[in-house]
Amino acid sequence: MADAQQDEFAELSYEDAREQLVAVVAKLEAGGVSLEESLALWERGEALAQRCEEWLDGARRRLDAARRQPADGDAAGADA
Repeated sequence: MADAQQDEFAELSYEDAREQLVAVVAKLEAGGVSLEESLALWERGEALAQRCEEWLDGARRRLDAARRQPADGDAAGADA
């Protein structure tokens, strides 16, 4: 993937990347495009899927970190 395209995907929010991925999949499923365009769409879809995976991995790390943090008042409120 070209550096410009990597930069483009790096700026996408999860929702934007997912929306674009859905559009790519729909276009591929509909057919009617040349082999060259299909390959370009496939590559774009792979890059978008990777971006979505990066967002989800980051969210998992944040959730795991939050779960490891003791909540204020946990010890006092645990038996209440």
